[in-house]
Amino acid sequence: MIVPYLLILLALAPWSTDFVQAQPTLQALISESMQECHLGRVAQERAARLAHFEKGQRLGEQAVALDDRSPDAHFALFCNLGELMRIDGEMTVASVIGFRRMMKELDRTLELAPDHLDALSARGTFLVRLPVVLGGNPDAGEQLLRHVINKEPQAVNARLSLAKSYCGRGRHHDAMILASEALALAEAQHRDDFVPEARRVVAQLHAAANKSN
Repeated sequence: MIVPYLLILLALAPWSTDFVQAQPTLQALISESMQECHLGRVAQERAARLAHFEKGQRLGEQAVALDDRSPDAHFALFCNLGELMRIDGEMTVASVIGFRRMMKELDRTLELAPDHLDALSARGTFLVRLPVVLGGNPDAGEQLLRHVINKEPQAVNARLSLAKSYCGRGRHHDAMILASEALALAEAQHRDDFVPEARRVVAQLHAAANKSN
């Protein structure tokens, strides 16, 4: 009876090895989730964007399930949840459950890694854009965004968010400087997910300046 049992184990061994090797690592899940978030941002068709973000969400959820203490796993999930919420335009808070879940992932990221610059940039963006009744605080948001830019001079998103906030508060010259820097950095870094937005912001600021003149 021992010999047949050993033969069964030997027969199953290759399958067991393949199964172990097929398991995605935490870093692979995080990288793939962030890649899906990026691909969704640059996709032109809504269906393609939705598919990328939903896949990115699933990968992010797998990463969080694998290691709940990984800040990058929580941020990857946040990235896709956030993009899903604003897939038909700028994010709104119409979906309270979705909004709360998204913010929960952002909060968890910063709880685990208080200096996570991408998460700080996102937090600053929310603070400058949300109304006060929903937790917005433009002064605190701008301070956070300036901190991110100081720590990461190549930051694109933080510059765009700060430029928009400055513009809304009448600081058009400072906004133009930031937006122009953001566009130059996005083009130099080949950030095709940020270049179109940076161009729009620069164009809007130029139009606003021409109207005031």
